[in-house]
Amino acid sequence: MQYKRLKLDIDGLLLVDKSLGVSSSQIVSKIKFLFTPKKVGHTGTLDPMATGLLPICLGEATKFSSYLLNADKTYEALIKLGYKSSTGDSEGKIIKQDIKNLPSLNSIKKVLQKFKGQIYQIPPMYSALKHKGKPLYIYAREGLEIKRTKRKIMIYAIEVLDFYEDKLKLKIECSKGTYIRTLAEDIGAKLNVGAYLLKLERTNIGHLNLEKALKIEEIEKLKDENKPEILLPMEILLNSFKKMKLKIKEESALKDGKIIKKTKSLSGYYRLYGKGNKFIGLGEVDEIENLKVKRLISQEKK
Repeated sequence: MQYKRLKLDIDGLLLVDKSLGVSSSQIVSKIKFLFTPKKVGHTGTLDPMATGLLPICLGEATKFSSYLLNADKTYEALIKLGYKSSTGDSEGKIIKQDIKNLPSLNSIKKVLQKFKGQIYQIPPMYSALKHKGKPLYIYAREGLEIKRTKRKIMIYAIEVLDFYEDKLKLKIECSKGTYIRTLAEDIGAKLNVGAYLLKLERTNIGHLNLEKALKIEEIEKLKDENKPEILLPMEILLNSFKKMKLKIKEESALKDGKIIKKTKSLSGYYRLYGKGNKFIGLGEVDEIENLKVKRLISQEKK
């Protein structure tokens, strides 16, 4: 007879360094098994061919995952010049382009400058973007082409880390919704040589970085009693917002669903802390200085 594992009341943020060939959903499944939290979810999918930073939210932290989903990202991308791929990456059909010489490093740097700032991208067919409830890659595998709308994105910085033979390694700081495969193809088109994405690693999401992330194999080796030690506090998801300390009466009022009038000149989102300097959730001060709750952690939490 099989018994259901008891779901634990465990909250926090786990930074995983995703390996090549593993899907984001597989990582989530492993974390579910290792920690048995009541809730679990990631904050931004990585393709199986991509590696790097994959933050996982456990328990009450899932309430604030959207604020990290919308954060800017940093990637290190290895691009192969002189070829095209049917999928934009190494998993597709690779076609060698008929070119005599690759561009010089100076020429590449000049072209890259054209991609800085606000640009538009057409999402690739081989993506998880949905059309009529189905991911685009399903249509692509059936040989169908779906019309996609251009999307506005931001490239804050793009620099050459290395250039050898026909391979170009770039560091890219960009907004959410940026498709690096599409960027690689567009760079190849501008250089008139063709290009596709060979490797991709995500190094940063907002203020979080890969340096503190652990491989799933490292997590699996931990004893059960040591696993909570690697979790970051859930409020780290909201580090871009200022901290607000509440009085006891204010904390009680907010938990009762009331609005608090603030006398100071404040506006925007705030991390809220109550009695004992305990994090209780996220609030917003509107234009008439009313403090309203955006999201509170469970009142059962101590």
